[in-house]
Amino acid sequence: MLTVNNVSVQFGKRVLFDEVNAQFKKGNTYGIIGANGAGKSTFLKVLSGEIEPTTGNVHLEHGKRMSVLTQDHNAFDNYTVLDTVIMGNQHLYEIQKELDQLYANPDPTDKEVDRMGELQEKFEEMNGWNAESDAAILLSNLGVSEDMHYMKMGDLESKIKVRVLLAQALFGNPDVLIMDEPTNDLDFYTISWLEDFLANYDNTVIVVSHDRHFLDAVSTHTVDIDYGKLNFYTGNYSFWYNASQLKARQRAQQNKKAEERKKELEDFIRRFSANVAKSKQATARKKMIEKLNIDDVKPSSRRYPGIIFQPEREAGDQIFETENLSKTIDDDLLFDKVDINLSKGNKVALISKDSRAITAFYEIVTGNMQPDSGSYRWGVTTTQAYLPSDNSKFFQEDISLVDWLRQFAKTDEEREDVYLRGFLGKMLFSGDEALKSVKVLSGGEKVRAMMSKMMMQRANILLLDEPTNHLDLESIQALNNALINFPGTVIFTTRDHAFAQTVANRIIEITPKGTIDRLMTFDEYLSDKKVKELREKMYQ
Repeated sequence: MLTVNNVSVQFGKRVLFDEVNAQFKKGNTYGIIGANGAGKSTFLKVLSGEIEPTTGNVHLEHGKRMSVLTQDHNAFDNYTVLDTVIMGNQHLYEIQKELDQLYANPDPTDKEVDRMGELQEKFEEMNGWNAESDAAILLSNLGVSEDMHYMKMGDLESKIKVRVLLAQALFGNPDVLIMDEPTNDLDFYTISWLEDFLANYDNTVIVVSHDRHFLDAVSTHTVDIDYGKLNFYTGNYSFWYNASQLKARQRAQQNKKAEERKKELEDFIRRFSANVAKSKQATARKKMIEKLNIDDVKPSSRRYPGIIFQPEREAGDQIFETENLSKTIDDDLLFDKVDINLSKGNKVALISKDSRAITAFYEIVTGNMQPDSGSYRWGVTTTQAYLPSDNSKFFQEDISLVDWLRQFAKTDEEREDVYLRGFLGKMLFSGDEALKSVKVLSGGEKVRAMMSKMMMQRANILLLDEPTNHLDLESIQALNNALINFPGTVIFTTRDHAFAQTVANRIIEITPKGTIDRLMTFDEYLSDKKVKELREKMYQ
């Protein structure tokens, strides 16, 4: 349906893609993965025609329609929300507008009457009479309330615009759907709806995402961009990741007997296929995925940062408590009557509908902001390491990364260049990377630097506000594993579903009417009917 023929993309001397050939077929969802800078977003732009390849071409089957999730949030500011969604099918929208003009003429000519009949026939074929109701249903499912449907896009806040543009991309059942990071700025409930929608979508979907749970829920195939080539694998992200890790381990254990290796691979396939059978995927897709072949998967060439948090000492029984904490910002009550008592070993996913509430909570309990009322207390045996969502204040000075990290060293050995460069090397700052100024670090590099600082602090309590922001999938996976293995207490906030589900053993939601506090997994929390009813009351 969508064919890529000998496509190469070159910027200056840098070759991003070299003679890529690929076919994207009907009924499949392709999750595009690759290290930061590998060219994932560029490849989507080549597919959509936004960027011309240096050589080669992209061919969409005749008569088929492609829809692309736009990244320009202000492109439709002068249009109503409903019109913006319907413009997802540009041809339908143009017919609708021409018909509106013709209907507005009280005394049409014979030629105009003929044109009206011609357009009405096309409009009928395209299911145009249901366009507004179809658009309204999509908007409602994506959390855009009915009172906004006739508002101008320019009057909406950014996070609502994102949902409208997503509805635009999905509108009218496009033959090929291309989306770059579609879960950005969506809450977990809306992402869950989108997962269900795409898992049962009959046409072709090509998506880039850093959300592993989303990729696992929707992908039938994984496309790994590595060294300018596209490697296609049947199966979702978890299949690719676990299979490539298993292959790498087996390569390192060459002395293991061939029969043992074969059995290990067969067991892996059996377990994974059993999970597919329970997935949201439609039956037809499950049959495709049942033909998984681990022989196609190569040992991963990806580099994962060495993140290991080791507390200097174990905390006592008194960990952390708050009493009647409240905070208001810009006349908005963010949270009130927050009473929390943490136990040793709690790994808390801290959530709220308002991200300002989360950040304010972290800033208060780390001593950077005053609450309006209430108090908090850390246990005397606890030490805290904090990763804020905005880390810019830590990178104001024009010094090398080595000298920056030296500030947080505790011993003479840790202050030595050899120790610091070795430490940074494990965090993927090798060679001259460790000598560059911290002022020029990318968003992901800054987060990795902050995690290096936290590791050197050797605290027994970790606080992390949106730690997966700016990180690539490899760093997210490494941090995820590090927090699972951390022996201390963790309070964290994330939009990464898989991260929350695998790390948290307790969920605390802070609201304008108090807290919801449950000892359960994240998935259990999202599906709990009593919690859902309580949430509705707490945010009224």
